[in-house]
Amino acid sequence: MNLKKMNYPTVKQLRYFIALVEKNHFGKAANACFVSQSAFSVAIKELENTLNGRLVDRTNKSVTVTNLGREAYKQAKLVMSELSRLVDISHGNQEPFKGKLSLGIIPTIAPFLLSKFLFKLQKQYPDLELYLYEGMTLELYDKLMKGDLDVILMALPYPLKNVEYLSLFKDKFSLAYQQQSKWIKFKDKSALPEDESVLLLEDGHCMREHALSACQLQSFDKVSQYAASSLLTLVEMVKSDVGITYLPEMSLNSHLIQNSNLIIESLDDNSYREIGLVWRKESARSKEFNMLGDFIKDHS
Repeated sequence: MNLKKMNYPTVKQLRYFIALVEKNHFGKAANACFVSQSAFSVAIKELENTLNGRLVDRTNKSVTVTNLGREAYKQAKLVMSELSRLVDISHGNQEPFKGKLSLGIIPTIAPFLLSKFLFKLQKQYPDLELYLYEGMTLELYDKLMKGDLDVILMALPYPLKNVEYLSLFKDKFSLAYQQQSKWIKFKDKSALPEDESVLLLEDGHCMREHALSACQLQSFDKVSQYAASSLLTLVEMVKSDVGITYLPEMSLNSHLIQNSNLIIESLDDNSYREIGLVWRKESARSKEFNMLGDFIKDHS
């Protein structure tokens, strides 16, 4: 009996196709996969030939996913998730902090916390191959679930599915404003923000939501229409008295704040965000990630 050989998609093809669906653009998807657009297009065409059907309809300006493409996308995500689990299992059988570890970290933590533990971690564990990736929380989560990242260092709380959380420590917020700021009024020696005075990071930064919640800004009347793309820009805006803001404690000893001549006032003990680690649920490397959390706590 002759059995016809079954052809299967490659991991590369599935990864490219997932990127294409999520970016909805060949050029952007190719850039995200660090490959030329021509090579990317060839891989997608080869995948379509393997599956014997069209996955996307191509036009000059957009990509339309076909019915087959939508089903293939769902299955491709499942396949990549299971492959990530397989890699976790193999790494879980190794000694902790040996081999590759990909750590994602959000930009409101990276410049202030990495310098405290990174050198010590690499010195204590010379066999560790640590790769860092900075990005927004949802971007990091997406990479985590695809298997591109092993663990994320981020701010909590944040609603994410199919992950485990490890809280490390609290990062308190402080009020920051320019001397003689026009946006501050005083009552019983307490500084209070005027309406439309509070500057925050733009949407996409989890610190925006954490500041709104932790600093009890229930009234959006206090929030300025202007927003910053980074903490550096935020501080410069406050220095120019465009408004006032709330800064995390871990940033206060940095050159960014120390050289700013801003007034920094502590808030009550309930005004904080939590710093923690997040990884895929039931990962075989959970023990290693808990050890990493203990190391960060001991050196922060």
